[in-house]
Amino acid sequence: MSPLRRSCIRSLPLLLASVTAAHAIDLPTRKAGLWELKMVRPGSAIDEVAMQHCTDEATDKKMTSSFQPMANEACSKQDTQKTPTGYVTDSVCNIAGMSTTSRAEITGDFNAAYSVKVTSHQDNPLPGVPKDATMTLDAKWLGPCKDGQRPGDIVMPGGIKMNIADIEKLKALMPKSK
Repeated sequence: MSPLRRSCIRSLPLLLASVTAAHAIDLPTRKAGLWELKMVRPGSAIDEVAMQHCTDEATDKKMTSSFQPMANEACSKQDTQKTPTGYVTDSVCNIAGMSTTSRAEITGDFNAAYSVKVTSHQDNPLPGVPKDATMTLDAKWLGPCKDGQRPGDIVMPGGIKMNIADIEKLKALMPKSK
């Protein structure tokens, strides 16, 4: 398995925490167009992963409705509060037998740029995965989607492309929690 793929798999609990935080309560939808998303995980095999996401209001709402049931199933706690600078979510999730306690802090706006900082602790991490981790997701609006892109298209490292409409495929990859 490539280091990039291992890094992405190890990032799933943190990424789920950031998506859960972003959609656990009604937040504004992101401005339609192309967003650059940079996921930074200091100390991991690949410190930074960048991707682009073409979105619109319907796509953001679909992400909410697709990820929230998965988060509800995997997470025994999802407490989101509005703060003076954004939102904060405290969660406890069990994914693939890994119990993860996370705090996600969202700052910025959904028209130009926002940031999600997730700190987490895993009680029983996979070998080689630290018990404590930090991940930051920085999102920046780039402008209209590129020619040929449709809302939901995500371009990942290595040119791998998928569409969020194919979320059922992603759900099938997620291990069922016990």
